[in-house]
Amino acid sequence: MADPKGFLKHGREVAETRPVAERVKDWKEVYVPGSLLPIIPTQASRCMDCGIPFCHNGCPLGNLIPEWNDYAYREDWAAASERLHATNNFPEFTGRLCPAPCESACVLGISQPAVTIKNVEVSIIDKAWDANDVKPQAPERLSGKTVAVIGSGPAGLAAAQQLTRAGHTVAVYERADRIGGLLRYGIPEFKMEKVHINRRIEQMRAEGTRFRTGIEIGRDLKATDLRKRYDAVVIAAGATTARDLPVPGRELKGIHQAMEYLPLANKVVEGDFVAPPITAEGKHVVVIGGGDTGADCVGTAHRQGAASVTQLEIMPKPGEERSAGQPWPTFPMLYKVTSAHEEGGERVYSVSTTHFEGDEDGNVKALHLIEVEFVDGKLEQKPGTERVIPAELVTLAMGFTGTDVENGLTSQFDLELDARGNISRDADFQTNVPGVFVAGDAGRGQSLIVWAIAEGRSAARGVDRFLTGASDLPAPIKPTDRSLTV
Repeated sequence: MADPKGFLKHGREVAETRPVAERVKDWKEVYVPGSLLPIIPTQASRCMDCGIPFCHNGCPLGNLIPEWNDYAYREDWAAASERLHATNNFPEFTGRLCPAPCESACVLGISQPAVTIKNVEVSIIDKAWDANDVKPQAPERLSGKTVAVIGSGPAGLAAAQQLTRAGHTVAVYERADRIGGLLRYGIPEFKMEKVHINRRIEQMRAEGTRFRTGIEIGRDLKATDLRKRYDAVVIAAGATTARDLPVPGRELKGIHQAMEYLPLANKVVEGDFVAPPITAEGKHVVVIGGGDTGADCVGTAHRQGAASVTQLEIMPKPGEERSAGQPWPTFPMLYKVTSAHEEGGERVYSVSTTHFEGDEDGNVKALHLIEVEFVDGKLEQKPGTERVIPAELVTLAMGFTGTDVENGLTSQFDLELDARGNISRDADFQTNVPGVFVAGDAGRGQSLIVWAIAEGRSAARGVDRFLTGASDLPAPIKPTDRSLTV
């Protein structure tokens, strides 16, 4: 453990962000470079000798949090990195993007602000990269078996890295032009600069993983042909079918799904465009959906110079503290102010869009909304609360309903889907088709990055056992496991 009295002597300090006026002018990460590391040993010392570290269960990866907190407190960064990588292939991703259910389960959080687990994690891995402690781990011998991984998001990359290190020859297929899945094109640069993906890809290449971009399985290459080429297949294609808003005016120009809008901004940063084909510059922007993807749209619109940004959420505004119905150690639904929200804009809760209004050229110009409330457990409109707000660019960030079935991937494999549109699988993450496995959102449904990596690691064990008859790879979760949440 760290300092036995650390939690009594020190308060919680988090990463320092750059001034809003500065950071909205660029796409760099919002945090002050180098400001976190000096405070991390002290913050790690707040980790208690709690007996039963519930943070382990809060994280589906089973991260060894008290152990690497102790090493960080003692500034033994190499040992801390080793403990971090023991359960997580990509801590620099989770340390930046995960909403930290581990902190919600922190025992200290019962009576005080929780340990800054996420900040400690990202500090350890950034220090490891700076010290050149992150090395390729090529297998000692090859198995002679081949595996295709469909999708290069966190689940696909985790599965690929685990299987490569187990000695199998792995090829990752990605339909986009670059590796990374939603990490590459769904997460804005200001939340995670893509250098963190690029150097992991180089590590994986050095270990032997092969990457094939610009190939969509189902369209560019039939799933049945892929199955013939490889001894096993892992589907990690995500849950990319976006929830739509079927109201009058939806067909107007200027209304886009969030995943039509966000990737274009990332492509500008990559150098593919001078200006994005869809931009918020000078426009009144409305973001429909109050989650993290919606916040990403808000932050992107600020950087593109929007005239105004309004974020709409159909649910009531969450509380700022746990309610009696959200007890520790569950992951509570709390009011959250992200870096994007700090930068401006208006957030409106308990409203529903009734229809869009367009101009004579077919462009959206306004959004009509009405307030809603729960009555006997049902959401109902409140008469007399209608109003109109300007809307020249609308992004729909209302979540996803399941994996893509339009491209033929599921039908060509003849895969079974569950009632929620996810690909069904057994206890080893294997589908109804022998040798075809599924990991991440394609099998679980829309979820968190930590669940994706955990699924990739667990599916890799199932594949390894299928190919060799046994496996020493870790499997942190079962397909039926669910987060401890309200």
